[in-house]
Amino acid sequence: QENADPQKTAFLLRKQWTLYSVTPLYRFSSANLKEYARLLGAFIAAEKQKGLAVEVGVDLDIKVTFSSLPDLRGSDQDQAAMLVQLSSRSSVPQKNSEEKLMWSGWFCCVSGDDLSENVPEDFTCLPLFLANGAESYVAIVGSWFQKTFDCRFCRLAISPLNLTWMAAMWTGCKVEKNASATELVFSVPCLPQPLDISYAIHPEDAKALWDTVQKTPGEITQEEVDLFMDCLYSHFHRHFKIHLSATKLVKVSTAIASAHCDGIIKFLQSKYLIGVLMLLTELAISQIQ
Repeated sequence: QENADPQKTAFLLRKQWTLYSVTPLYRFSSANLKEYARLLGAFIAAEKQKGLAVEVGVDLDIKVTFSSLPDLRGSDQDQAAMLVQLSSRSSVPQKNSEEKLMWSGWFCCVSGDDLSENVPEDFTCLPLFLANGAESYVAIVGSWFQKTFDCRFCRLAISPLNLTWMAAMWTGCKVEKNASATELVFSVPCLPQPLDISYAIHPEDAKALWDTVQKTPGEITQEEVDLFMDCLYSHFHRHFKIHLSATKLVKVSTAIASAHCDGIIKFLQSKYLIGVLMLLTELAISQIQ
Protein backbone atom coordinates (compact mmCIF):
# COMPACT_ATOMS: atom_id res chain seq x y z
CA GLN A 1 0.00 0.00 0.00
CA GLU A 2 1.46 3.33 -1.11
CA ASN A 3 1.31 6.50 0.97
CA ALA A 4 0.12 9.75 -0.58
CA ASP A 5 2.43 12.77 -0.41
CA PRO A 6 1.35 14.57 2.82
CA GLN A 7 2.13 18.02 1.38
CA LYS A 8 -0.04 17.46 -1.70
CA THR A 9 -2.95 15.94 0.21
CA ALA A 10 -2.98 18.08 3.39
CA PHE A 11 -5.93 20.16 2.10
CA LEU A 12 -8.09 16.99 2.09
CA LEU A 13 -7.64 16.47 5.84
CA ARG A 14 -10.00 17.64 8.61
CA LYS A 15 -12.72 18.72 6.18
CA GLN A 16 -16.17 17.16 6.03
CA TRP A 17 -16.65 15.33 2.72
CA THR A 18 -19.96 13.98 1.43
CA LEU A 19 -19.68 10.69 -0.47
CA TYR A 20 -21.20 9.78 -3.85
CA SER A 21 -20.79 6.84 -6.20
CA VAL A 22 -20.37 7.60 -9.91
CA THR A 23 -20.88 5.30 -12.88
CA PRO A 24 -18.02 5.20 -15.48
CA LEU A 25 -17.48 8.40 -17.50
CA TYR A 26 -17.92 8.06 -21.28
CA ARG A 27 -15.16 9.57 -23.43
CA PHE A 28 -13.51 11.44 -20.57
CA SER A 29 -9.85 12.40 -21.11
CA SER A 30 -7.48 13.67 -18.42
CA ALA A 31 -5.65 15.56 -21.20
CA ASN A 32 -8.63 17.93 -21.60
CA LEU A 33 -8.96 19.28 -18.05
CA LYS A 34 -8.51 22.94 -19.09
CA GLU A 35 -11.26 22.61 -21.69
CA TYR A 36 -13.57 20.90 -19.18
CA ALA A 37 -12.99 23.78 -16.74
CA ARG A 38 -13.96 26.28 -19.44
CA LEU A 39 -17.11 24.33 -20.38
CA LEU A 40 -18.21 23.83 -16.77
CA GLY A 41 -17.61 27.56 -16.12
CA ALA A 42 -19.88 28.41 -19.05
CA PHE A 43 -22.52 25.97 -17.77
CA ILE A 44 -22.48 27.57 -14.29
CA ALA A 45 -22.74 31.05 -15.87
CA ALA A 46 -25.81 29.87 -17.80
CA GLU A 47 -27.34 28.52 -14.58
CA LYS A 48 -26.69 31.90 -12.93
CA GLN A 49 -28.72 33.54 -15.69
CA LYS A 50 -31.64 31.34 -14.61
CA GLY A 51 -31.19 32.50 -11.02
CA LEU A 52 -29.36 29.40 -9.87
CA ALA A 53 -25.91 29.05 -8.28
CA VAL A 54 -25.93 32.61 -7.00
CA GLU A 55 -25.38 33.77 -3.45
CA VAL A 56 -28.22 36.14 -2.56
CA GLY A 57 -27.23 39.80 -2.76
CA VAL A 58 -23.71 39.13 -4.03
CA ASP A 59 -22.52 39.57 -7.59
CA LEU A 60 -19.89 36.90 -8.10
CA ASP A 61 -17.69 35.61 -10.86
CA ILE A 62 -17.12 31.89 -10.40
CA LYS A 63 -13.81 30.49 -11.54
CA VAL A 64 -13.60 26.75 -12.26
CA THR A 65 -10.35 24.83 -11.90
CA PHE A 66 -9.71 21.19 -12.81
CA SER A 67 -6.48 19.52 -11.63
CA SER A 68 -5.02 16.06 -11.37
CA LEU A 69 -4.11 14.36 -8.06
CA PRO A 70 -1.84 11.52 -9.26
CA ASP A 71 -0.82 10.57 -5.70
CA LEU A 72 -4.29 9.30 -4.86
CA ARG A 73 -4.30 5.85 -6.38
CA GLY A 74 -3.61 2.37 -5.10
CA SER A 75 -1.98 0.92 -8.22
CA ASP A 76 -0.66 1.98 -11.63
CA GLN A 77 -3.88 0.67 -13.18
CA ASP A 78 -5.98 3.26 -11.33
CA GLN A 79 -6.96 6.47 -13.07
CA ALA A 80 -5.39 9.54 -11.41
CA ALA A 81 -7.78 11.35 -9.06
CA MET A 82 -9.29 14.59 -10.35
CA LEU A 83 -10.05 17.71 -8.32
CA VAL A 84 -12.72 20.27 -9.27
CA GLN A 85 -12.70 23.61 -7.44
CA LEU A 86 -15.05 26.58 -7.64
CA SER A 87 -13.65 29.93 -6.51
CA SER A 88 -15.47 33.24 -6.24
CA ARG A 89 -14.32 36.75 -7.00
CA SER A 90 -16.48 39.85 -6.97
CA SER A 91 -17.17 41.10 -10.50
CA VAL A 92 -16.86 44.66 -9.18
CA PRO A 93 -13.12 45.53 -9.29
CA GLN A 94 -11.72 46.05 -5.80
CA LYS A 95 -8.28 46.55 -4.37
CA ASN A 96 -6.71 43.32 -3.11
CA SER A 97 -9.71 41.30 -4.31
CA GLU A 98 -8.71 37.68 -3.83
CA GLU A 99 -10.28 34.49 -5.05
CA LYS A 100 -12.12 32.64 -2.31
CA LEU A 101 -12.55 28.86 -2.53
CA MET A 102 -16.29 28.15 -2.37
CA TRP A 103 -16.59 24.46 -3.17
CA SER A 104 -14.39 21.42 -3.84
CA GLY A 105 -15.15 18.02 -5.27
CA TRP A 106 -12.88 15.19 -6.34
CA PHE A 107 -13.17 11.91 -8.17
CA CYS A 108 -10.93 8.96 -7.38
CA CYS A 109 -10.44 5.24 -7.85
CA VAL A 110 -8.10 3.52 -5.38
CA SER A 111 -7.47 -0.16 -6.19
CA GLY A 112 -10.59 -0.32 -8.35
CA ASP A 113 -9.09 -2.85 -10.77
CA ASP A 114 -12.17 -5.10 -10.73
CA LEU A 115 -14.35 -2.33 -12.14
CA SER A 116 -11.74 -1.01 -14.60
CA GLU A 117 -11.19 -4.45 -16.16
CA ASN A 118 -14.89 -4.92 -16.87
CA VAL A 119 -15.74 -1.72 -18.77
CA PRO A 120 -15.18 -0.87 -22.46
CA GLU A 121 -12.18 1.26 -23.54
CA ASP A 122 -14.20 4.45 -24.02
CA PHE A 123 -15.12 4.56 -20.32
CA THR A 124 -13.07 5.96 -17.42
CA CYS A 125 -13.61 4.57 -13.92
CA LEU A 126 -13.62 7.15 -11.13
CA PRO A 127 -16.37 5.58 -8.98
CA LEU A 128 -15.89 7.61 -5.80
CA PHE A 129 -16.78 11.31 -5.63
CA LEU A 130 -16.32 13.45 -2.51
CA ALA A 131 -17.71 16.97 -2.11
CA ASN A 132 -17.11 19.76 0.40
CA GLY A 133 -19.40 22.80 0.22
CA ALA A 134 -22.98 23.74 -0.63
CA GLU A 135 -25.17 20.95 -2.02
CA SER A 136 -26.48 23.36 -4.67
CA TYR A 137 -23.06 23.25 -6.34
CA VAL A 138 -22.97 19.45 -6.15
CA ALA A 139 -26.26 19.44 -8.09
CA ILE A 140 -24.96 21.85 -10.76
CA VAL A 141 -21.53 20.22 -11.19
CA GLY A 142 -23.10 16.75 -11.11
CA SER A 143 -25.65 17.79 -13.74
CA TRP A 144 -22.86 18.97 -16.08
CA PHE A 145 -20.88 15.75 -15.63
CA GLN A 146 -23.99 13.63 -16.22
CA LYS A 147 -24.83 15.48 -19.45
CA THR A 148 -21.22 15.58 -20.71
CA PHE A 149 -20.03 12.07 -19.82
CA ASP A 150 -23.29 10.10 -19.62
CA CYS A 151 -22.69 9.11 -15.99
CA ARG A 152 -24.88 9.00 -12.87
CA PHE A 153 -24.25 10.29 -9.33
CA CYS A 154 -25.81 8.65 -6.25
CA ARG A 155 -25.35 9.49 -2.57
CA LEU A 156 -23.24 6.81 -0.92
CA ALA A 157 -24.49 5.78 2.53
CA ILE A 158 -22.39 3.64 4.90
CA SER A 159 -24.17 0.68 6.49
CA PRO A 160 -23.81 -0.16 10.21
CA LEU A 161 -21.96 -3.33 9.15
CA ASN A 162 -19.39 -1.31 7.19
CA LEU A 163 -19.05 1.09 10.13
CA THR A 164 -18.11 -1.85 12.39
CA TRP A 165 -15.40 -2.81 9.90
CA MET A 166 -14.10 0.76 9.91
CA ALA A 167 -14.07 0.78 13.73
CA ALA A 168 -12.02 -2.44 13.82
CA MET A 169 -9.64 -1.60 10.95
CA TRP A 170 -8.87 1.93 12.12
CA THR A 171 -8.49 0.84 15.75
CA GLY A 172 -5.81 -1.61 14.63
CA CYS A 173 -3.70 1.11 12.94
CA LYS A 174 -0.64 2.44 14.71
CA VAL A 175 -0.82 6.14 15.57
CA GLU A 176 1.29 8.53 17.60
CA LYS A 177 0.74 8.92 21.33
CA ASN A 178 -2.04 11.21 22.60
CA ALA A 179 -4.33 9.98 19.82
CA SER A 180 -8.01 10.87 20.13
CA ALA A 181 -10.40 8.39 21.69
CA THR A 182 -12.27 5.83 19.62
CA GLU A 183 -15.90 6.96 19.72
CA LEU A 184 -18.94 5.00 18.58
CA VAL A 185 -22.34 6.70 18.31
CA PHE A 186 -25.50 4.58 18.40
CA SER A 187 -29.05 5.63 17.57
CA VAL A 188 -31.82 4.17 19.72
CA PRO A 189 -34.82 3.11 17.58
CA CYS A 190 -38.56 3.32 18.27
CA LEU A 191 -38.49 6.35 20.57
CA PRO A 192 -40.77 9.40 20.31
CA GLN A 193 -37.70 11.68 20.47
CA PRO A 194 -34.32 10.90 18.84
CA LEU A 195 -31.77 9.52 21.30
CA ASP A 196 -28.09 8.83 20.61
CA ILE A 197 -25.65 7.00 22.84
CA SER A 198 -21.99 7.97 22.60
CA TYR A 199 -19.44 5.33 23.66
CA ALA A 200 -15.81 6.54 23.94
CA ILE A 201 -12.92 4.10 24.42
CA HIS A 202 -9.33 5.07 25.20
CA PRO A 203 -7.35 4.41 21.98
CA GLU A 204 -4.76 2.23 23.72
CA ASP A 205 -7.51 0.13 25.32
CA ALA A 206 -9.29 -0.28 21.99
CA LYS A 207 -6.00 -1.26 20.28
CA ALA A 208 -5.20 -3.77 23.05
CA LEU A 209 -8.65 -5.36 22.64
CA TRP A 210 -8.26 -5.59 18.87
CA ASP A 211 -4.81 -7.18 19.25
CA THR A 212 -6.31 -9.96 21.38
CA VAL A 213 -9.06 -10.54 18.79
CA GLN A 214 -7.04 -10.46 15.57
CA LYS A 215 -5.48 -13.80 14.69
CA THR A 216 -3.47 -12.96 11.57
CA PRO A 217 -1.85 -9.49 11.38
CA GLY A 218 -2.65 -7.77 8.09
CA GLU A 219 -5.83 -9.78 7.58
CA ILE A 220 -9.29 -9.13 9.00
CA THR A 221 -12.28 -11.47 9.02
CA GLN A 222 -15.96 -10.84 9.72
CA GLU A 223 -15.67 -13.17 12.71
CA GLU A 224 -12.94 -10.97 14.23
CA VAL A 225 -14.94 -7.78 13.64
CA ASP A 226 -18.03 -9.34 15.25
CA LEU A 227 -16.00 -10.53 18.25
CA PHE A 228 -14.42 -7.08 18.68
CA MET A 229 -17.85 -5.40 18.70
CA ASP A 230 -19.34 -8.08 21.00
CA CYS A 231 -16.58 -7.42 23.55
CA LEU A 232 -17.34 -3.69 23.46
CA TYR A 233 -21.08 -4.37 23.81
CA SER A 234 -20.48 -6.69 26.79
CA HIS A 235 -18.31 -4.14 28.56
CA PHE A 236 -20.93 -1.42 28.03
CA HIS A 237 -23.75 -3.67 29.26
CA ARG A 238 -21.80 -4.62 32.36
CA HIS A 239 -21.55 -0.95 33.36
CA PHE A 240 -24.81 0.54 32.10
CA LYS A 241 -27.18 -2.43 31.61
CA ILE A 242 -27.92 -1.28 28.04
CA HIS A 243 -27.85 -3.68 25.08
CA LEU A 244 -26.09 -1.74 22.30
CA SER A 245 -26.76 -4.66 19.94
CA ALA A 246 -30.41 -3.49 19.92
CA THR A 247 -29.40 -0.03 18.66
CA LYS A 248 -28.04 1.17 15.29
CA LEU A 249 -24.41 2.20 14.87
CA VAL A 250 -24.48 5.57 13.06
CA LYS A 251 -20.98 7.05 13.50
CA VAL A 252 -17.40 5.93 14.10
CA SER A 253 -14.61 8.34 15.09
CA THR A 254 -10.97 7.31 15.48
CA ALA A 255 -7.56 8.92 15.15
CA ILE A 256 -7.48 7.75 11.50
CA ALA A 257 -10.83 9.09 10.28
CA SER A 258 -14.47 9.59 11.21
CA ALA A 259 -17.43 8.27 9.23
CA HIS A 260 -21.20 8.75 9.51
CA CYS A 261 -23.88 6.43 8.12
CA ASP A 262 -25.25 9.32 5.99
CA GLY A 263 -22.09 9.13 3.88
CA ILE A 264 -20.03 11.82 5.60
CA ILE A 265 -16.28 11.25 6.05
CA LYS A 266 -13.44 13.21 7.60
CA PHE A 267 -9.81 12.18 7.01
CA LEU A 268 -7.47 12.82 9.93
CA GLN A 269 -4.18 11.12 8.95
CA SER A 270 -2.48 11.47 5.55
CA LYS A 271 -0.51 8.29 6.31
CA TYR A 272 -3.70 6.20 6.08
CA LEU A 273 -5.51 8.22 3.40
CA ILE A 274 -4.95 5.65 0.63
CA GLY A 275 -6.18 2.81 2.84
CA VAL A 276 -9.39 4.65 3.74
CA LEU A 277 -10.00 5.60 0.09
CA MET A 278 -9.49 1.96 -0.92
CA LEU A 279 -12.35 0.92 1.36
CA LEU A 280 -14.60 3.77 0.17
CA THR A 281 -13.85 2.93 -3.48
CA GLU A 282 -14.92 -0.66 -2.80
CA LEU A 283 -18.23 0.61 -1.30
CA ALA A 284 -18.82 2.92 -4.27
CA ILE A 285 -18.17 0.11 -6.77
CA SER A 286 -20.53 -2.25 -4.93
CA GLN A 287 -23.29 0.38 -5.18
CA ILE A 288 -22.71 0.86 -8.91
CA GLN A 289 -22.79 -2.88 -9.62
